[in-house]
Amino acid sequence: MNRLTTPLARHLDAPTLGDWAPLLQAWAASAEGRALIEAVDARVAACAVVYPGRVFRALELTPLAATRVVILGQDPYHGPGQAEGLAFSVPAGQQVPPSLRNIFKELQRDLGLAPPASGSLAAWAARGVLLLNRSLSVESDRPGSHAKLGWHALTDLICDALARDARPKVFMLWGAHAQTLAPRVAVAPHRVLQCNHPSPLSALRPPVPFMGCGHFGQATRYLADAGRGELDWALA
Repeated sequence: MNRLTTPLARHLDAPTLGDWAPLLQAWAASAEGRALIEAVDARVAACAVVYPGRVFRALELTPLAATRVVILGQDPYHGPGQAEGLAFSVPAGQQVPPSLRNIFKELQRDLGLAPPASGSLAAWAARGVLLLNRSLSVESDRPGSHAKLGWHALTDLICDALARDARPKVFMLWGAHAQTLAPRVAVAPHRVLQCNHPSPLSALRPPVPFMGCGHFGQATRYLADAGRGELDWALA
């Protein structure tokens, strides 16, 4: 099931959270964390349709120690069957959204990889690409509906932890919303890449169009030079 039906606190006890668990549990014990958990649980109790079903899936699939690239999204998708807890990603069988189509086009232009049939990016997550939305939940057909509940405080903490970790990473900040985090993550030895959002409304616009940005190739070369191995961007 891709909608949230159980109390959010249960998701924080999942053993699959791995090395993210201490950060999440400390946040959940804070006043901000408790307030957000209560707010989300109240909406579920009121029969609101909240996506995704696995709110922390991005962290479950990509441990802190394994993270090599961070791609920041905004909200989970808000349509039935779309959200799978990974930024920009949709489950196999779902229509590929416009922004993701542009991501695949740039991947083909940059690295020569043909667009995959599926819009799921879970294979990237398993290879160390953290696909993190700034807000980790949303209500059906209400984009941005949970943006003011306090998720940004948690995703700020996650980005701070990534920045403090000394293993070199690449942060891909696409669009003004993601780029507000640049001051938090632009520290050595990490690399920050910035351009417009891949949305059809901005992908070709100045100052730095998404189409032609070359971020996938730049990230691959940087990681290889930094000793973290070449990242395979191919999707089945």
